[in-house]
Amino acid sequence: MLLKSTTRHIRIYTAEIKNNELLYSDKVLTLDVDPDNEFNWNEEALNKVYRKFDTLVESNSNQDLTEYNLRRIGSDLEHFIHSMLESGTISYNLQGKVLNYSMGLPKVESPETEGKY
Repeated sequence: MLLKSTTRHIRIYTAEIKNNELLYSDKVLTLDVDPDNEFNWNEEALNKVYRKFDTLVESNSNQDLTEYNLRRIGSDLEHFIHSMLESGTISYNLQGKVLNYSMGLPKVESPETEGKY
């Protein structure tokens, strides 16, 4: 049975992708990061998320694979992404179609705010 965890910026499935389709797998988890392209990502930032995901999956490897456990991993990744946004590792994609600033207003430098962030 396909299990999934869907948060605002993280989607986790017990499936693998073949021919652009999700196929159930009890051995593979598929991670979709920021499906709405709300953030600007570079390769290093994405790799940090993937490494964090691997760490969380490994730390839960002795647990049953349930939707609850997937949601917990997804929530932990949401918090991780929020910390990356706060630290400036990633930023909002101001050209994206989704501008809801779900993790707080963007921090844009101006002469009045320079150096305060």
